[in-house]
Amino acid sequence: MDAYKKAGVDINAGYKLVDEIKQLSHNDALGSFGGLFPLTLGHYQKPVLVSGTDGVGTKLLVAINAGLHETIGIDLVAMCVNDVLAQGAKPLFFLDYLGIGHLDQTQAKAILTGVVTGTTQAGVKLIGGETAEMPDMYQHGHYDLAGFTVGIADQDRLLAAKNLRTGDVLLGLASNGLHSNGFSLVRDILFKQHHYSLDDQLSGCEGDLKHELLRPTRIYVKSVLPLIEQGLIQSIAHITGGGLIENVGRILPDHLSAEFDSTKWPVPAIMKDLQEIGNLSFDDLKHTFNLGLGMVLAVHPTDVDQVTAELKKAGETVYQAGRLVPGSKKVVIREDSL
Repeated sequence: MDAYKKAGVDINAGYKLVDEIKQLSHNDALGSFGGLFPLTLGHYQKPVLVSGTDGVGTKLLVAINAGLHETIGIDLVAMCVNDVLAQGAKPLFFLDYLGIGHLDQTQAKAILTGVVTGTTQAGVKLIGGETAEMPDMYQHGHYDLAGFTVGIADQDRLLAAKNLRTGDVLLGLASNGLHSNGFSLVRDILFKQHHYSLDDQLSGCEGDLKHELLRPTRIYVKSVLPLIEQGLIQSIAHITGGGLIENVGRILPDHLSAEFDSTKWPVPAIMKDLQEIGNLSFDDLKHTFNLGLGMVLAVHPTDVDQVTAELKKAGETVYQAGRLVPGSKKVVIREDSL
């Protein structure tokens, strides 16, 4: 074991980290060869398991350079559970993977504390994971994160394009800034082209860049799932890479298009600043960022008032951002406000 430690891998540090995460997650089964989750089918008539996996992308480099690792795990959970939610499924459990060059106990605990926070926000159980210490694979202080989640739904109640109709309203749920998308462009504009510091503050933003860029992705499970279970949501787009254009386009049937009116919601200041500093076109903006909407729900007009009221009660900020019209799977955003 001493020889392995000299080669750059500290097994005892890994064991200690597992014990700390057991305490944080209140799951004594962590550390087994496989994660266990007792499956109670309950009211499900034709149960379907829905899975999702994702990472955080180059937002990790911002966290590493800022030395702030406490919220990046929330992003990891969010990117996975929001995708499963968009299928109409209830996320059940989560596993994480942390690949790291050298296991720094404080850094790793901060990262995985964020994962535990995310699973709590999503109402899912952290049942396992992997921490791989790989000297020479990553530069000192650098790491990578990946996550995996499984949810459940009734096959007949999965959200699908067939549920959508002309006139359905598109409700946008406010994002928490950039979430976890477009960071290769963000970093290129701010740090490579214009040499900003993470301690700098842009004109429209409340805090410095490190805190603005590391705002964690919102997790929408607890506010949206009850509405899915009531049959009030017809389809969902989780707005990730590709922005509104690509992600809303994924949920449309062949005979419908989506029209958004950008005057109906505020675009976050950070995105307007990036547009100005980077000399971005509106086309660049809408194909890269969420424009302030982290999730879009398609709702029949008769259900809009009830859905909006329940979402607001659950703490969401909701905008009637657009509607479905006859067309051929196009997504159009009026840019009057930008």
